[in-house]
Amino acid sequence: MGENLKVMLKNSEQTSQEEQFIQEQGIFIPHRRPVHRDEEYDEAGFDLLIRMQREHFWYRGRHQLLLNVLKKEIGSKLDQAKNLRAIDMGGGCGGWLEYLHAHDAGMFQKLALGDSSIRALTMAEPVVGTFAERYQVDLLDLTWNEEWDVVFLLDVLEHIPDHVEVLRQIRKTMKPGGLLFVTTPALKFFWTHNDDLANHQRRYARRDFHNLADEVNLKILRTDYFMFFLSPALMLYRMMFRPQKSATPEQLQDYLWRSHQVPTKLVNSVLTKVFLAEASLVNHMAFPWGTSILAVFQR
Repeated sequence: MGENLKVMLKNSEQTSQEEQFIQEQGIFIPHRRPVHRDEEYDEAGFDLLIRMQREHFWYRGRHQLLLNVLKKEIGSKLDQAKNLRAIDMGGGCGGWLEYLHAHDAGMFQKLALGDSSIRALTMAEPVVGTFAERYQVDLLDLTWNEEWDVVFLLDVLEHIPDHVEVLRQIRKTMKPGGLLFVTTPALKFFWTHNDDLANHQRRYARRDFHNLADEVNLKILRTDYFMFFLSPALMLYRMMFRPQKSATPEQLQDYLWRSHQVPTKLVNSVLTKVFLAEASLVNHMAFPWGTSILAVFQR
């Protein structure tokens, strides 16, 4: 009788969660419709994002590094993975979920993509539409309660002024014991004009994530700097090819667009191999710095 009651309550709770959304053209939209904030992430960037996430050495390296960490941190839960539910918050056009599904399709029972941009979610339909649900969400006003076992927040937090509230909102969507994987740019030392042009609010150090964890009542499991091997080359490139101080807004936008193209095939291949070598070491050694950082939180 007790078990039947638990099942009934669980089904009732699930129905309540689903009723918070309406579905339009395959996208779940909350009744309080989010408004995408271009000042945090310009929707024009989504035009480049799909190809970048599939081909660019940085995304390919980050995806593999994240997958390696994910498998380790889920650990004993992997044999129960068919029951786990995961969402990529602020996931744009779905590049990370596409990579995850291609490399380990059975890891989760349910995959979902959440973003505030209807344009991004529409562009994501041919990328993730066959295996992941798509939700329009506002990271400052999330409607779920204890819905997700795993949440990804990948290079999103640095764009949002109120990062504490974002983590509070995400925490309430996580099941007890659930995991949150966050990546951001790392260390103020590496701040360049690219951060300004990309509307970054900040870069993060390990201590920043420990402070945030205390503030929002999450446990921090690990922090890892990455892009260690390639950090000198990246800084040199940005110093050599920075825009002129007198550049117009149009010239700055053009510079940002050109700097976010996939490198030539040979260069991209070499840089990918270097980054993948680093990714293979992430669970075995701690790098002293990097231009990016990964943090894993637990509720």
